[in-house]
Amino acid sequence: MRIESEITECVAVLSMNEKTGWQKELNYVSWGGDPPKLDIRDWAPDHEKAGRGARLTKAEAKRLREALEEMDLED
Repeated sequence: MRIESEITECVAVLSMNEKTGWQKELNYVSWGGDPPKLDIRDWAPDHEKAGRGARLTKAEAKRLREALEEMDLED
């Protein structure tokens, strides 16, 4: 069974697979008619297929932002 999804807001493309054209994206997505949540996952070029990903509430996204700000992300 396929769960219907609707991207309600495109936030950012994080990366792209040059071979397949799939992109890792940060979007607000409604899954199965639920209210949209912040969503990170790979999408096919036409957005008809999606890979596994993670959905975050605003509170979870805020905590993630705080954790990332605390990390040393320099190479």
